[in-house]
Amino acid sequence: MTQAILSVKNLKVYFPFSRGGLFSAQQGLIRAVDDVSFDIAPGETLGLVGESGCGKSTTARAIVGLVKPTAGTVLLDGQNITGMNDAAMRPHRRVVQMVFQDPFASLNPRMTIGSIIGEPLAIHGLARGRDLKLEVLRLMDLVGLNPRFLNRYPHEFSGGQRQRIGIARALAVQPKVILCDEPVSALDVSIQAQIINLLMDLQQRLGLSYLFIAHDLAVVRHIATRVGVMYLGRVVELAKASDLYASPTHPYTEALMSAVPIPDPVESAKRSRIILRGEVPSPDREYHGCALADRCWLVQDRCRTDRPLLQIGAANDPNHEAACWVRCSDNVSKR
Repeated sequence: MTQAILSVKNLKVYFPFSRGGLFSAQQGLIRAVDDVSFDIAPGETLGLVGESGCGKSTTARAIVGLVKPTAGTVLLDGQNITGMNDAAMRPHRRVVQMVFQDPFASLNPRMTIGSIIGEPLAIHGLARGRDLKLEVLRLMDLVGLNPRFLNRYPHEFSGGQRQRIGIARALAVQPKVILCDEPVSALDVSIQAQIINLLMDLQQRLGLSYLFIAHDLAVVRHIATRVGVMYLGRVVELAKASDLYASPTHPYTEALMSAVPIPDPVESAKRSRIILRGEVPSPDREYHGCALADRCWLVQDRCRTDRPLLQIGAANDPNHEAACWVRCSDNVSKR
């Protein structure tokens, strides 16, 4: 088996808060990411989906060190980078880069495009002087930006062009892994397709691996090799994209899939929509059982008392994992 280029093991990110106000001694925890594990192989795209607030972006930020993990490990190219300080982390930042959701907020408005894309090259000592400018021009051409725009500022570009600038900046240090945090959610549909096709083309040409975070399940289906579904800080299902969309195992995944629009009105009319009713769970509360229990139509007593772990072999597929007592048999192995 090929060694994973990125391996996340039992990652937890908890944020403390005061329950009774600013000066209250009563403390609580927001469990933004709660025991998340997954691997990404070289050249693979892992899609991460789920509703807002489920911990997708926090997971990505914890991987690159923008958020400090509470527990767990992150292995990058076989080396543990968890808890490294900035100096120790610097050489590893060449291996993993990030493309952010808002293509305007992530770019310095006081810097020209040439300076923004060239900054990583200068920081890591990869190029200087004329060589730096030539490399910036090459990167701009690689992502479909006109080299004549070198001295323009971010506000002079459209949203799609700004995202191309962000991608060029991420590519500057020749990374092996790029974390894409909802890179197309702020763009028009037609521009979304262009950016997705650009990312797929770059992956083929450069052998990149992606962690692709998105709300749009149709977009994830188009680009992802495998898909992980998150709910309240936990991965509840993980499988090949084709298998997950064809036969979702976890009830939450099934409800998500039922909400995906179908362009054919006849087929759409035949499909039944699954509505999750009941109390929406809160990340400041610790659930000993399944967090979906109060909203699930398949709930059993065990679901409320025992936390289901990802079980390998769900849906009779050795590559399909799900965390559900009802849908997964007891004889499959736990991750």
